[in-house]
Amino acid sequence: MNGTHRADIKLGSEVAIVLKQDQGSGVLTYGRVQAILTKSPTHPHGIKVRLESGAVGRVKDILGL
Repeated sequence: MNGTHRADIKLGSEVAIVLKQDQGSGVLTYGRVQAILTKSPTHPHGIKVRLESGAVGRVKDILGL
C-alpha cells in the first residue's frame, strides 16, 4: 500500500517515510506512526505523519501494524 490515503494509515502502523531533507535523494526512514498530521483524506505526495522517534515526513509505504 502506498501512503496517499489517510484511511489506510493507523496509529502504531509501521511505515516508510521520506523526510523533507531527503526528498531529493528519496532516502526512506522507517518507524511507527505516533500522529497523523495531514487532515485531508488524500494527498498526492503522501500523508504527513510523525513517527515515535519524532521524525516527520510523508508516507511512501505502509509496512504493517
